[in-house]
Amino acid sequence: MQSFAVLLRRMNGEFNRIAQEFAQAQGLHLTDVQALMAILDADADGADEPVTPGRLRKQLNLTSGAITACLDRLEKAGHIRRVRATDDRRVVHLHYAEAGRSLAREYFRPLARSTDTARGRFTPDELAVVVRFLAEMNRELVQLRQVST
Repeated sequence: MQSFAVLLRRMNGEFNRIAQEFAQAQGLHLTDVQALMAILDADADGADEPVTPGRLRKQLNLTSGAITACLDRLEKAGHIRRVRATDDRRVVHLHYAEAGRSLAREYFRPLARSTDTARGRFTPDELAVVVRFLAEMNRELVQLRQVST
């Protein structure tokens, strides 16, 4: 049986290639796609606090200038919208724009179908274990990153 590390590395490599192809198709940088994923994840999680440029900069480990350029590209391409906070107009919240969401949904539809196909090969109990493993793995990776920074 192949080790978890090898299988996870291969899966991560495939996801990275798909993300790179999306970036190229949209005239974006791979960092822009990483920013999109972070914004999408925050929107999907119903996070208490929307993503701000500062939080995104820290999460992606970018300079202020680099995050500004990234957000400018994403906004110009229609992928995100910047919304000023109502209680403090100096604060900017980042949201995935509906046009960008629709474009990404269409582009990644084959990946979603493949995911559904693979998921269909497992019982609900097996999937529960896989989900638990992935959640624990993500928790460990976040902790590892926090310790090393």
